[in-house]
Amino acid sequence: MNEPKFRLTSLVPLVCMAALAGFTWWLLQAIQPHEKEAPQHQITHTPDYFADAFSVSELDQSGATQYRLTATHMVHYEDDSSSELTMPAVRAFQPGKPTVTATGLRGKVNADASIVDLYDTARIVRAAGDGNPEMQADSEHFRVLVNDDVIETEKPVKLRRGQSVMTATDGMNYNNVSRVIQLHGNVRGAIAPADSGGSS
Repeated sequence: MNEPKFRLTSLVPLVCMAALAGFTWWLLQAIQPHEKEAPQHQITHTPDYFADAFSVSELDQSGATQYRLTATHMVHYEDDSSSELTMPAVRAFQPGKPTVTATGLRGKVNADASIVDLYDTARIVRAAGDGNPEMQADSEHFRVLVNDDVIETEKPVKLRRGQSVMTATDGMNYNNVSRVIQLHGNVRGAIAPADSGGSS
């Protein structure tokens, strides 16, 4: 009696079904999220580092300090790379001209340090010199535009130049290159005779 012979073709349907089942399992694993995979990091406005006794300087083409920004405490935020400052001070230096210092109780600086906002008892002081008396301006807010060498505010401001005192309701603009001050809104004050000369 002849024994039945094993035929390879009889395995073809089984192999195809196994391959189809394997491919279906792989496809389900590929499209379903893996439980062990960590969720993507969501960037939020949260501090990612801080510094005490913070100081950064901007140099001119000759290597001399043009601007210096300091603060007793700095907190950096990861989403927009801005920083919040405690007791900030911005100092502008120009060869042969009086130093200009802008301060506040708190401040904020953008990512590339081109804009510095000073808040709460904000003040600008230009030292006496170059034929002009000391100048001081006080407001709730000053914005320092570093690249433009301009300090401005949209808030009411009080300006003192020597013995002269002036106020403006809608802010001011101070150009540190030309040393020209523009007062906006309702402007009032008194100019002392001794301060009538000079550029600003």
